[in-house]
Amino acid sequence: MRPLGRASDPAPSRLSYRIQRWLLTPGVRLFLRAGVPFAVVFGLVSAYMADEDRRDGFNLAIDGIVRSVQERPEFMVNMMAIDGAGRSVSQDIREVVPLDFPISSFDLDLAAIRDTVVGLDPVKDASVRIRPGGVLEVDVTERVPFLVWRTRDGIELLDETGAHVSFLEARSDRPDLPLIAGDGAELHVQQAMAVLAAAEPLRDRVRGLVRVGQRRWDLVLDRDQKILLPEDNPVQALERVLTLSDAYEMLERDVAQVDMRLGQRPTLRMSQAALESWWQIKQLTTGGQ
Repeated sequence: MRPLGRASDPAPSRLSYRIQRWLLTPGVRLFLRAGVPFAVVFGLVSAYMADEDRRDGFNLAIDGIVRSVQERPEFMVNMMAIDGAGRSVSQDIREVVPLDFPISSFDLDLAAIRDTVVGLDPVKDASVRIRPGGVLEVDVTERVPFLVWRTRDGIELLDETGAHVSFLEARSDRPDLPLIAGDGAELHVQQAMAVLAAAEPLRDRVRGLVRVGQRRWDLVLDRDQKILLPEDNPVQALERVLTLSDAYEMLERDVAQVDMRLGQRPTLRMSQAALESWWQIKQLTTGGQ
């Protein structure tokens, strides 16, 4: 029996007090509020998705929702428009980018399409975007041919950087463009253009430039004349030849070759007809001795 006149102690036991204090700590409270419900839900979902048929059905339902959104009319692309390209280049683009319209814009990789288009030889640059109204717009900048390059494998068109543009069936297809030839000529297009620009006074006589030994140029003129230019400063050497020609009409004479490889000592080689005439004159003046 409890002694009379003495009330019971209302304080909790030491263990109960510690448990209550532990339950009031922020970490434990967060775990009880969020962690336990999450663990219960995760366990239930895992148990439900453990069945393969249920997983397949769930994935199909998600795919159906995604496709229903992606295939809405406002996201569909119905045609491709190509700007800045000629007919042949446009046909090439449609061949290398075979799209089956209508197609969802989510299924189009614009960066990959651009890389494919720029990979075509005649295309210098391109931009690809989707215009309002469901139009895939491909804006093309074509390479502009500057030179005709004759190689062992055929005749090619080159742009101002030496990049391949297209092949030609015959030189006569582009008589308006200057001709270059020789191995490695495409690597020195800028120098070739500078030499041809310096040869403008001989424009009607120029037949082309030939790269010799992958080191230097020969300027080929009509009447089987050649100007052998040095490896260094070919433009200055050609200008010197033009100056001498203006002063002495050198290129109007029976000169087969002007050798400027030694800048300090230009060398002329006469044509065969001129040599024969010279020998005849010599024999006449020496009495046949």
